[in-house]
Order: sequence, then structure tokens, then C-alpha cells
Amino acid sequence: MEDATHHGIGGVPGDGPYVQIWLIIEGDLIMKASYECNGCPSSVAASSMAAQLLIGRTMDKAVLLESHDLIVVLGGLPEGKGYYADLAVQALQNALNAGEN
Repeated sequence: MEDATHHGIGGVPGDGPYVQIWLIIEGDLIMKASYECNGCPSSVAASSMAAQLLIGRTMDKAVLLESHDLIVVLGGLPEGKGYYADLAVQALQNALNAGEN
């Protein structure tokens, strides 16, 4: 997302699974969210759900999102795939902490 105000990464791009999240934040409200990930379908599901859940939330509410929340909303992830929800939340936290690009 070219006009993103915030960007965060979970994992290490080029070195295994990772998630990147871009946000457009106006004031305290998340107006847009997009993601890029490298991993299996569980990674895509967790990253996509995180991005969807963020839109329209305040930063104070977004920072409360935990990997368990994503897993519950998704109706679960296959055994051993919870790490992908962790990466999505890590990317979100890094985006919120990083501020402007």
C-alpha cells in the first residue's frame, strides 16, 4: 500500500514465514489495512483476518488483538499452525509501534 502511514513485519522476509502489515491511520482510527505474507494457507487466513478486523478500529482497540483472537474468529487453525496468527499479531504490533513509515 503506497500511501500507508504505518508498516510492520512479523518474522523475517526471505528467511521463512513472515507477515507484513500496512495501515493507513487518520487521527486514532485505522482506515485501511493490507498485508503480504509468505507461508501456507493458514498464514494467508490469519493475515487476512487481522487486516479485516483492524479496519475501523482505534489504535487503542487494535493493540488489544491477540493471536488467540484470530484463531477463535477463524474457527481454529490446523495443529502446529498457530504460529501464523502470532506472526500476524507481531506485524500489527510492530506497525502500531513504528508510526510513520
